[in-house]
Amino acid sequence: MSGTTRITVTLPTEQVEELKKLTDNVSGYVAEAVARQLRHQLLGADLRRYQEEEGDFSADELAEAQARIFGSGGAAGSASAA
Repeated sequence: MSGTTRITVTLPTEQVEELKKLTDNVSGYVAEAVARQLRHQLLGADLRRYQEEEGDFSADELAEAQARIFGSGGAAGSASAA
């Protein structure tokens, strides 16, 4: 595990109250949320860069990606509504 740096973050009181109901390790919870958001943004940037270089994804490519992410059961349809 890499080192840590202590910072101060200001959150709405209601969010802090809900966080404390969910976990006794708020720092760990927030660190996981930040890591997830960073991965999401980096993946999005990679996908945009790929499309700029290679063109839009085909329907077949999108279907294959959804099947790999969500499995071949019906979950891909609900993901497109997000």
